[in-house]
Amino acid sequence: MTLQERINAFVALGKRIDALQEYELDELAFRAENNNNWFTPDQVKLALQAIVKMLDETVMNEWMRKYKIPNQVYSKKVGVLMAGNIPAVGFHDLMAVLLAGHNAHVKLSSTDQVLIKWLVGQLFELAPEMANKVFFEEMLKGMDAYIATGSDNSARYFEYYFGKYPSIIRKNRTSVAVLDGSESKTDYQELAKDIFQYFGLGCRNVSKIYLPDDQQLKVFLDAIEGYHFMLSHHKYLNNYDYNKSIYLVNGEAHLDNGFLLCKESEELVSPIAVLYYEVYEDRMKLQEELNDKGGKIQCVVSKDAWYPGSFSFGKAQQPSVSDYADHVDTIAFLIGL
Repeated sequence: MTLQERINAFVALGKRIDALQEYELDELAFRAENNNNWFTPDQVKLALQAIVKMLDETVMNEWMRKYKIPNQVYSKKVGVLMAGNIPAVGFHDLMAVLLAGHNAHVKLSSTDQVLIKWLVGQLFELAPEMANKVFFEEMLKGMDAYIATGSDNSARYFEYYFGKYPSIIRKNRTSVAVLDGSESKTDYQELAKDIFQYFGLGCRNVSKIYLPDDQQLKVFLDAIEGYHFMLSHHKYLNNYDYNKSIYLVNGEAHLDNGFLLCKESEELVSPIAVLYYEVYEDRMKLQEELNDKGGKIQCVVSKDAWYPGSFSFGKAQQPSVSDYADHVDTIAFLIGL
C-alpha cells in the first residue's frame, strides 16, 4: 500500500466509527465495560469520539505532510506494548506504526482487550491489505524496535529487556492546572472535565492545581457540584471513601465537597478522587518549578491557555494527532528505523 492508501484507510475507519448506530455503540461499550469496569459506556464513547476527530481527512493529510515517508518501505517488526488506563489508549501508537509502513506486533493490556481488537477488525474490513500488518502477541521477542508504555516500575523492566533495541519507553506522567485567580464558575466547570474524564486515570488528566490563593478552592469545589454523579461508580466511590478515611484517621488537613478531596501537597500525582493543590506567589518561580518537573508532566491547562505552552481548560483530553505522548515524536522515530 502507498502512504496515501494507508492514510485513506484510517480516514475511512474514522467515518465508519462516526456512522455507528446507537445500538452498535452500546453493544461495543458493554463488551469493553465487561472487560474493565472503569470503561463505562460514556467513557468509551468519549474515547471513540476523540479517535473520530483524530481521523479527519484534512487533519490526517496535514499531519503526514510534515514527514518524508516513502510510499513503499522495508517493513520492520515493531513491538507495541500498550497501556490500558483509558479506552483504546494504544490506538495512536498502532496507527503510527502502520502509517510509517511497518508491521505492528501488539501486546494488549489485560484491561483493554476489546476496543483495539475491534478497531483493527474494522480496519481490516476497510483495507484487507493491512491484514498482514498487525499481529496480536502474548510475548514480544525478536522485534526490530519497541514502543512500550507503562509505569515507572514497568519502565525499568522494559529498559532491561528492550533498551538494547531502538525503543520508546514511556513512564508515569500526569497533568497540572495553573490558576491566576480570575477564573469564573464556567472556567472551573471546564477544568473539572480535565480532572474527571476517564475518572482521572489518564496521563492527560489534571491531578494537581497551582493557585495564588487557597480561598479559591472553596469556590472551585462549589462550582463543580454537578460532578457528584462520580460517586455512582463503585470503584470511584471506593477510592473516595478509602482516601477520606486515611486523611481522617491520620488527621491530615483536606477539603471535601462530598465527592472530591483536595489536599495540599508538593507531589504531582494524586490518588483517584483526590486533587492535590499548591499555592504559588511568583509566576516566574512557578514556571521554573514546572520546567524542572517537565519529565513528569504531560500537559498543563489554564484559563484560555494563558500559561505558556498550555491547553485551555476542558481541552486536556482533546490532544491533536501530533501531540505525542511524553513529547517524543513517534513518527520520526519510526521513519528513522
